[in-house]
Amino acid sequence: MISDKKRKFLLVLLISTSVLAISLTFYFYQLFFSPNTMVDSDRVYMLKIPSNAVFKQVSNQLYDDRVINDAISFSFVSKVLGYQDAVKPGLYKVEPKMTNLELVKMLRSGAQVPVKVTFNNIRTKEELAEKITANLEVTPDQFLHLIQDSVYIRKFDFEEETIMSMFVPNTYEFWWNTSPEALFDRMYKEYQSFWTEERKQKAQALGLSQKEVSTLASIVQAESQKSDERPKIAGVYLNRMKIGMALQADPTLVFATGDFTLKRILNIHKEIDSPYNTYKYTGLPPGPINLPDVNSLNAVLNAEDHDYLYFCAK
Repeated sequence: MISDKKRKFLLVLLISTSVLAISLTFYFYQLFFSPNTMVDSDRVYMLKIPSNAVFKQVSNQLYDDRVINDAISFSFVSKVLGYQDAVKPGLYKVEPKMTNLELVKMLRSGAQVPVKVTFNNIRTKEELAEKITANLEVTPDQFLHLIQDSVYIRKFDFEEETIMSMFVPNTYEFWWNTSPEALFDRMYKEYQSFWTEERKQKAQALGLSQKEVSTLASIVQAESQKSDERPKIAGVYLNRMKIGMALQADPTLVFATGDFTLKRILNIHKEIDSPYNTYKYTGLPPGPINLPDVNSLNAVLNAEDHDYLYFCAK
């Protein structure tokens, strides 16, 4: 028979154990299910996790940027869920009042947010590199290294003079941590998608390759910012090419000089010895003088059929 003293001890022990169990349960519940992000309701925090980043970097960044309130609980939940050894690079959207469980599950699954990349009005490879990588992990130097690598770009059937044709101006979605090589592969697929069978047939009917269409479109685009004028201008240049006449396109001389502030072409400029001097050399230059947009490309493919050999700038 249990004595009163022992009964009291057991009762106290039971109560103490129950309180401890409840406290631990509540504590662990708090670790997993209580909000731990301090992001304001009127803003969103975009977390950039670089390639090859380790967990400590992620945790420190979140805490140092005052995104999470408790780094210890975040680390604990990350350990339990196996995230500490499975960090995935990318761009992640951290929202207000996220729990450790929500935050870790998002990061562990690699549920990153796509980045919109828009480029147009580009004249040089350097400009393209700056524009296309502006919101990506890849750097302009990494991009330039590939676009200037004649061996690498040969896999896409382009040369150093024509590779710009592969980049069709538009708005695209990429993952923030897209590698330089994956970026080029994607743009090549977009280039192939643009060149439908219908467009290929139109180019063939004009006696032009796809690269030549891009080159002529770049000249047409430089001649006029008005989209409705471009098919007529394209027709003029095509007529000159048909009779073996020099294109005599001022924008190609601007490109040849490398001085894009040049507003007026003088006779001295027409003597420049450059394959881009379309006063001195007949036919198209080696490659595009800018990144022609879809409107300009379509203007060449749907050029006006007329007999004009000249046009006046307005």
